[in-house]
Amino acid sequence: RHLVLVDAKSPVSFFAYPGKASDLVPAGCTVHTLCSPAQDAAASLDKLAAALGANATQPPLAPAQRPDRPRGPLTAPKVCKAVGHLLPENAILIDEAITSGLMLGVMTAGCPRHDLITLTGGAIGQGLPNAVGAAIACPNRPVIALIGDGTAMYTLQALWSMARENLHVVSVIFNNASYSVLNVELERVGAEQAGPKAKSQLDLKGPVLNFAQLAQGMGVHAVRASTAEDFCQALEYALAHPGPHLIEALVPESLAGPKRKVLPWLLRALPSLPPQVARALKRKIAP
Repeated sequence: RHLVLVDAKSPVSFFAYPGKASDLVPAGCTVHTLCSPAQDAAASLDKLAAALGANATQPPLAPAQRPDRPRGPLTAPKVCKAVGHLLPENAILIDEAITSGLMLGVMTAGCPRHDLITLTGGAIGQGLPNAVGAAIACPNRPVIALIGDGTAMYTLQALWSMARENLHVVSVIFNNASYSVLNVELERVGAEQAGPKAKSQLDLKGPVLNFAQLAQGMGVHAVRASTAEDFCQALEYALAHPGPHLIEALVPESLAGPKRKVLPWLLRALPSLPPQVARALKRKIAP
């Protein structure tokens, strides 16, 4: 019923489609602005806490816990599980994994304290440059960047910058040979039949990219992993050795086939479902 904005604008969707709402504020919800992006967010929150007498309130903390070490053939959820299992204290986590990162939140919820930088405003390709900026700003903190293969191709030259500046960044590229998120959007827009030319714009199979070789060509230590055991070993090595590293995770698509077909229908149905059911489905889709 109420939405309070702190250093933020009222939310809108990434994409605008005919007949679909672009304003994400629910009908009947009142929007309140505590402070605009031009104002001091921290000071505003301090004053709000003082006004409510909440300065002495102890926050409920999630229990400290990590997922078990993953095993077997590599999948995107297992990559997220490995990151949660090995994430070091005070790390900076860059998330531009898109569809491959759906399980990242639940796998890192109980990890040691860290910062999370995520995709904003649909700016595909920001992940690797974000990692460069984070590593330069905080040279004593490990940076792990989780990047989709489609998004990586927008700004791959950031790897050369990492090598040039000798930045301790571990870039994980999810190679599923597809612009998976754009395939989801094609389904959502209601395109019933996509021809071969349209489909060819949304895959990365002609030719399949080898990110390990591309990274090595720019001076970044890189390996490929197709099993959870190999991925964990590569991540441990990269975290223990300074300088830039890239791990190419060879994984199947997280959203493909029946899942991709059902997702647009499910998203369209959510507003008409009872709130408890809608929340449960949302948690199932993206824990």
